[in-house]
Amino acid sequence: MPHLSLNSPLGPLTVFEDHGAVVAVEWGRAGRSDPSSPLLEEARRQLDTYFDGRLKVFDLSLHPPGSAFQRAVWGQMLRIPYGRTRTYGDIADALMSAPRAVGGACGRNPIPIIVPCHRVVGADGRMTGYSGGQGIETKIQLLRLEGCLIA
Repeated sequence: MPHLSLNSPLGPLTVFEDHGAVVAVEWGRAGRSDPSSPLLEEARRQLDTYFDGRLKVFDLSLHPPGSAFQRAVWGQMLRIPYGRTRTYGDIADALMSAPRAVGGACGRNPIPIIVPCHRVVGADGRMTGYSGGQGIETKIQLLRLEGCLIA
């Protein structure tokens, strides 16, 4: 699968592409890099610009693999504006589901940062689990980058 590794302020990231869409962003470096593609180069450019604080909305073709419910949760996360947060309960209410189910889908998000699961917080703004990087500390760093006030 075509992929591209890049350095970020949070450590190395690897972006994966399949059939013209981003399907995953993983923490760390993939082994040998495949020849890059226009999509992967654009993903690198947008991630670099995001980390520089100049990009507020990603514009990439995305196709995260997951169940219909997971994709619905990830779609809700894509609607959370830069620099803002929503609670697991907010998303659960929008999908007529339960906060725990939303939390499970957040934890399985294959495209972190671009699909902003870091913008989903606990009921009173509490920092809850984060599956990427250094866990909650990475979540806090991403929210600070976006200018969110951390409780």
